[in-house]
Amino acid sequence: MGKSKRKKKKSERTAANSDRHVLYEKSVQEPTADCEFIEQAWREVRGRRPRHLREDFCGTAIAAIEWVKRRKDHTAIGVDLSPDVLAIAQKRVTKRLKGEQRSRIKLIEEDVTKVKTRKVDTVVAMNFSYFIFKTRRKLKGYFRNAREALVDDGLLIIDIYGGSDSFLEEKEKREVDGFTYVWDTEHYNPITGDVINHIHFRFPDGSKIKEAFTYEWRLWTIPELRELLKEAGFKRVDVYWEGTDEDGEGDGEYSVSTRGEACEGWVTYLVAAV
Repeated sequence: MGKSKRKKKKSERTAANSDRHVLYEKSVQEPTADCEFIEQAWREVRGRRPRHLREDFCGTAIAAIEWVKRRKDHTAIGVDLSPDVLAIAQKRVTKRLKGEQRSRIKLIEEDVTKVKTRKVDTVVAMNFSYFIFKTRRKLKGYFRNAREALVDDGLLIIDIYGGSDSFLEEKEKREVDGFTYVWDTEHYNPITGDVINHIHFRFPDGSKIKEAFTYEWRLWTIPELRELLKEAGFKRVDVYWEGTDEDGEGDGEYSVSTRGEACEGWVTYLVAAV
């Protein structure tokens, strides 16, 4: 009688065997949902299908990678200022895309306020990355540069978070895939709008990656952003608010709205049209 084969047990996540960028992708980013929303916005705002995407503050570029994988005529540009994170992005491109697909994506190490690229249909800045610009002048300068990169009917798509809890200095925990994600608002200054946030990761064995990522941002509001986008030359700025299910929880479905809910926490999209 032969020996029975035992199923190999999946190794438990620990701080020692985990990559913070992988943990970030799993706990924060939803590239498939973001790409689906981009196509939804184009159907509703322009009535056509977009092809060319620029992902600003691209990090490991998984949104750009997902965009290229979706259709054979999709192209993407990823822009980030960090050579280290772009090196990781390039490994993602090599591993996750096939030869022909790799030819349709380009990674650029550059400041998003200064970079010049070919015209694209869509520029995206996700995960609140543009919050790094703390003054109206700097943020408007970024929006203007993004607008210059767009075709005549192009769209800039950004996300934003808020709600009463976003102003509280507290920790929010969420179980993900074999680890715990912790969003830590260490400091908020209501006079300046400055906020310091950390992401920590905790593991079943008790180990931690403390301050895996730290953000020193300005906590912008939707009215401020809409005003700045208009000043930067965008003609129309729609707010896509998330719907709720029968339990009052977010259902992942976004639609244009002029009235949101004064809840503890929310994440929504702004779609700015040239």
